[in-house]
Amino acid sequence: MKISPREITTAYRPIPLEVPEGMKPNEFFNSTENLNDLMHNNGLLQNPENLLLYRKALGHSNVFDASIIYNTSQIILDPLGRPVRRTQLPDNVRNVWNRMNQVIIDYMQESFPDPDSHLILCGEASLDATWPLTSPGVPSIRMLHNHFIVFDKQQLRDAKLADTNNPNLTDGGQHSLFQSYMHEVYQEFFETLELRILQPVLGDVSQFKLTGYPQGLPCWEISGGIDSIQQVQFWQEYDIILKGFIDFYRTFFCQVSTRNAPLANDLYFPQQVTDKLLFNNKFLSTAKIVRDQCIENARYANTIRWQPAFKQLIYRNDDNKWIVTISQNSIGNAITELLGVVVKREADADSYAQSEPQLIKHLLAVRQRLIEADLGNGIATEYWPDQ
Repeated sequence: MKISPREITTAYRPIPLEVPEGMKPNEFFNSTENLNDLMHNNGLLQNPENLLLYRKALGHSNVFDASIIYNTSQIILDPLGRPVRRTQLPDNVRNVWNRMNQVIIDYMQESFPDPDSHLILCGEASLDATWPLTSPGVPSIRMLHNHFIVFDKQQLRDAKLADTNNPNLTDGGQHSLFQSYMHEVYQEFFETLELRILQPVLGDVSQFKLTGYPQGLPCWEISGGIDSIQQVQFWQEYDIILKGFIDFYRTFFCQVSTRNAPLANDLYFPQQVTDKLLFNNKFLSTAKIVRDQCIENARYANTIRWQPAFKQLIYRNDDNKWIVTISQNSIGNAITELLGVVVKREADADSYAQSEPQLIKHLLAVRQRLIEADLGNGIATEYWPDQ
């Protein structure tokens, strides 16, 4: 069987919302109006910390697919003032967020225990204003959210091969600025971070064998496996990975923007930045390449994401090991594409209806576990009660 990215088609029920004239669909689907629909038609659970668990109306998978969003749309009206990543959460909210993640991951592992049958992944996506604000489709809500997804591996085996030139398959070296010019710098910087549970792994140890992905990204095995995800130390180290990425990204684009720029404000690891980045000729020469192109090419300059954009992922590999990776989201890849899974969504109410009962059964079961753990209260919709 050929090792290559796969493209699957996932059916969904058409969303009964009209996009207002003059708005693009992705602008509207990030609007407060759509979030109200999300809660009332797809909401599963909410809590006083404003964390909302919901069914994905435009899903990646109809085996298991849910998200948690930190819904601050009603309490922080300035879109640029909303938390967009885990490190910006108040401590009490982050504690609840981590516990919700742990409960849902544990449920997915228990319900889909065979790594030969199912691919399990969950991950966080940055939703801040990383595109130029003048670009069409820039998200207007920009709020932290997590995906929880299970794919049927047989469906992936039977799927057609994806176009390897798909620009959203951005974790390969042929597409990524980081991997093309700064692979070694990137790896060496991460090696300076103090981690005990997360152990660096290279090459095919971390890969989903069917697709060969992720490609070129730093990966860490979770020593202790699923049990370690229940430990506070794991979530602290998961945050360290994100903080290290943010420091790297901010430092690089500070140097792109301003030659020989001073240290950025509020770095998490200023000494590592000084030692490993600001005295590294490869790092600084790459910044010069990008800076020169920005000056000479207006179209290129307008594509730059000056603020950190990322996807951070926890997944179970073929050998039943749990892996963490993080991608510089330089093009716009969906979170599934880090593992080489391209999802084509198709409006097909009849096909979706065949999968819906079992999907909702799983979602209500995991909701009940969250309720029992005092992590929120159920939401009633026309598809399910609140308990």
